[in-house]
Amino acid sequence: MMRLLVFLLAITGVALGLAQLAERPGTVSLTWLGYQVETSIFVAIIGLAVLLGAAILLWSLIRYIITRPSELSRQLRERKEELGVDALSRGLIAVGAGDKAQAEKFATVARKRLPNEPLTGLLRAQAAQLRGDRDEARRIFQSMAEQPRTELLGLRGLFLEARRVDEMEAARQFAQRAMERNPDLVWSVNALFELQCRAGNWDGALRTVDVARRQKQIDRDAAERRRAILLTAQARELEDTDTDRARELALEANKLAPDLVPAAELAGRMLASQGKISRAGKILSRAWERSPHPDLAMAYAFLRLGDSPRDRLKRVMSLAHATPDNIEGRVAVAVAAIEARDWAEARDALQPLLDDRPSSRVCTLMARIEGGESGDQGRVREWLARAVRAPRDPVWTADGFVSSRWEPVSPISGALDAFEWRVPVESIGPVEPRTFIDEPLESVADVEAAPEDKDEAEEAQAGEPEDETVPVKETAPEDAMAAVEKAVNDEMAALDARTGDAGSDAPSADLGARPGEPAPERREFSTNEEQVFVAPRPPDDPGTEPIDAENLDEEAPYPAEKP
Repeated sequence: MMRLLVFLLAITGVALGLAQLAERPGTVSLTWLGYQVETSIFVAIIGLAVLLGAAILLWSLIRYIITRPSELSRQLRERKEELGVDALSRGLIAVGAGDKAQAEKFATVARKRLPNEPLTGLLRAQAAQLRGDRDEARRIFQSMAEQPRTELLGLRGLFLEARRVDEMEAARQFAQRAMERNPDLVWSVNALFELQCRAGNWDGALRTVDVARRQKQIDRDAAERRRAILLTAQARELEDTDTDRARELALEANKLAPDLVPAAELAGRMLASQGKISRAGKILSRAWERSPHPDLAMAYAFLRLGDSPRDRLKRVMSLAHATPDNIEGRVAVAVAAIEARDWAEARDALQPLLDDRPSSRVCTLMARIEGGESGDQGRVREWLARAVRAPRDPVWTADGFVSSRWEPVSPISGALDAFEWRVPVESIGPVEPRTFIDEPLESVADVEAAPEDKDEAEEAQAGEPEDETVPVKETAPEDAMAAVEKAVNDEMAALDARTGDAGSDAPSADLGARPGEPAPERREFSTNEEQVFVAPRPPDDPGTEPIDAENLDEEAPYPAEKP
């Protein structure tokens, strides 16, 4: 609207001007080279306008002739870039879709049309990866890493290629170079941290955590947790060579993460070994209140190495009083009471845990109590049979890996702080009670009642699908109960040796031996008879009936409980 108004005003102005010139005619005289030209002002203005238009037209023609080659070149270049951008776009789409033929085709077009475009190198490298040419992909990424514009992109490509072929040292160098080039890159910081943890480079991992914290890639709590775990790992490595440095690292780790059980246990144990009993006790008790754990109870019990088993029992009872509803406190009291040979106290500690499916550890401790107090071999074996079928106890697990001790890094995924104190999961769906092996990713097979017919047993075993979730370690049925009994006997023998009470008046290493009497004769199990064991009486009823040892389950052994 405004343009139309301006145009109308301009036309009106021109018309009024021409009208004024027509109403007031005048004469213009021009003398040049002996010629004299006279005309009216109106004609003179019209002639001047025509000459000006002709000059503009002539200039435009000359300019068009001069600039036409460069204009043609520019148009060709733009067309080439347009085709190259289209090839890049369609090539990246083909790579994402997994179309190898189209990716190679458009990568070739993009290389011809846009040879200096960074995305062209990326498309070529991805097309090479898609067709399985890793050497070509690495060569392209290497050339990209040597150019400032594409250095970070090339380093990431080289890092991924090195990880793919399991060249961890090369991958670490590429990630470190990328982090030094730009600390804001999250992938380089995280990748470098993971590789340093896998390699046990705790000093380097601590520096990487500081970088991530400064760049605000992780929050303060996460950074402190990582530092605590790394410091604990360092302290464990220096425990035998540099005790002072190890103690300082453990104390710093405990300060950063008071609920980290390995840090508190290590700090308390090292302080106790140096005679700082009070400080060690405070650290262990605070950690126990946050996360009750058997390692904390063990360290707290042995704060003073010269104490008697009775003194250790009193100390553990005071520790367990802080968490009266936690199973670990009762188990710790029971273990200390067994070492002190206070069978009544051990029974009282475990009694609330016997009502609802006691765990394997509780059943094993009850077997030790029966063997140490009454020497009733039948009651011992009865509890051991229950231990075989009892629910599993918590252990240190990470990514399905079961370990007897905490580790800072998962051996499966390499993730930091992956180990958790919990009952390991073996399979999806209904889970039968199982026993477990500490170190490898193994478990004892499901315990089931044996059929009466041997052929039926073989058919049932052949018809059952194998549990592929967790590797299974087989145990010979004929040696199962004997192995369980031997494990408990060895445990009690070791207990006697540690407490120093093994003597002429102490029970022998064989369960069931009374003071002053020889060990009772063992009864052999029949491996040919396969029957379901039915307890003739509850485990807490002493009764008078003898137990038929031949009808006991022949199951896999369970490791003796570590006091």
